[in-house]
Amino acid sequence: MIGPTGAVRVLVATKPVDFRKGADGLAALVRDTMGADPFSGAVYVFRAKRTDRIKLVFWDGTGVVLVAKRLEDGEFRWPKVQDGALHLSAAELSALLEGLDWRRVHAPRPTSAPVEPS
Repeated sequence: MIGPTGAVRVLVATKPVDFRKGADGLAALVRDTMGADPFSGAVYVFRAKRTDRIKLVFWDGTGVVLVAKRLEDGEFRWPKVQDGALHLSAAELSALLEGLDWRRVHAPRPTSAPVEPS
């Protein structure tokens, strides 16, 4: 799967939503319940009551994009259900979409450039 770059903002709605909603309905949820702009270029992630389903909605500059995925085996690792939204990095989103535990993804460790032996 082609995923977002490191510069993208990702917000996860922590409460399950009605998965009959399409792109327009989810964009309205972004605006009304998350207090965010669905046309900002950020990726908004939604979960269903069933933990094996995920939807993403975002603006790509030409239109609203809706991505839906259902895992055939296993479930997505979701944050605790609470009010509001959770920010994820692009790497954490990639792990989430693969069905991996996104909480185990960490920021890259700083490395120093190799030095030429003298």
